[in-house]
Amino acid sequence: MLYHLLYPLHSRYSFFNVFRYITFRAAYATLTALLLSFLLGPFLIRRLQRLSIGENIRQEGPQGHQSKAGTPTMGGILILFSLIIPTLLWSDLSNRYVWVVLFSTISFGIIGFVDDYLKLIKWRNFTGFSIRTKLSLQILIAAGIALYLYFFPANCYTTQLTVPFLKNVRPDLYWFYVPFAILVIVGTSNGVNLTDGLDGLAIAPMIIASTAFMGFCYLAGHANFANYLMIINVKGAGELTIFCGTMIGAGLGFLWFNTYPAQVFMGDIGSLSLGAALGTVALICKHELLLFLVGGLFVIETISVIIQVCSFRLRGKRVFNMAPIHHHFELKGWAEPKIIVRFWIISIILALLSLSTLKLR
Repeated sequence: MLYHLLYPLHSRYSFFNVFRYITFRAAYATLTALLLSFLLGPFLIRRLQRLSIGENIRQEGPQGHQSKAGTPTMGGILILFSLIIPTLLWSDLSNRYVWVVLFSTISFGIIGFVDDYLKLIKWRNFTGFSIRTKLSLQILIAAGIALYLYFFPANCYTTQLTVPFLKNVRPDLYWFYVPFAILVIVGTSNGVNLTDGLDGLAIAPMIIASTAFMGFCYLAGHANFANYLMIINVKGAGELTIFCGTMIGAGLGFLWFNTYPAQVFMGDIGSLSLGAALGTVALICKHELLLFLVGGLFVIETISVIIQVCSFRLRGKRVFNMAPIHHHFELKGWAEPKIIVRFWIISIILALLSLSTLKLR
């Protein structure tokens, strides 16, 4: 919005030429998101407390979590407001990729909101949506995004994949790109959701991953940099640098209130929407495979659940004390802050490794 209002004035006032630059708008979008989080956070927390929208803690979970019962949840509302408004303010709204990512974020946020509502307000035995219903809705929305990218490609959008470390290998998935894209979006969304089990455990890796993809989007959207680094140039993808910046700002603002001991939890409305946003960004900037490295922590958490479920059904035995794996370490006696910080360190290492693939090719 500000881009469309102020940039046309550059012909008369040269100062407004700064709105042309993605880096300038990304920086101020990040700061705007952070400021909104700080301003809206206390109000939202008080409102959630007044409405008695507090976390329900399962009895079979780690006993240390029982003290968290009643902590306000659905704090993902704060993330969404702090993310969407700066994106609309600072982005070039004629760029269709901006709208695709916003659609993904808001749609999965609605699924999360309804799921939280059923769990926390309607008290449906802590379950909310059934797994089948939730997964079906996610697949439906992800399929719409994938089909749109496939049948209405913008600016020579391709179904080829960039393979990390291999500069001359670009497999083309053709029609199989659609189910692959669905897997990326739905998988990332649920991976973040599974990771969101300790104070600040999910939001910090999201900030780290968003920072990495902020760079990937900028480089993929810049023809000279993309050609130099031998990655796929996606014209228009650079505008998502701004969206990634708002995820960083909104995430940092939320972490202020979510850090141990948490004043508020994000709930499904936050975790599902952030995961879907990250997966959609990875698809558009053509670094889908690299997402598995950048978001390696989410992958580990998801795999731990799959292993646990499969082992119990096939062998009648559990591999971990409890899944996702962060609960396993809790039951082994690790203090919650130690688990959180060590998982953050792992996320940073994985992000640095992913950035190194730009040159190690």
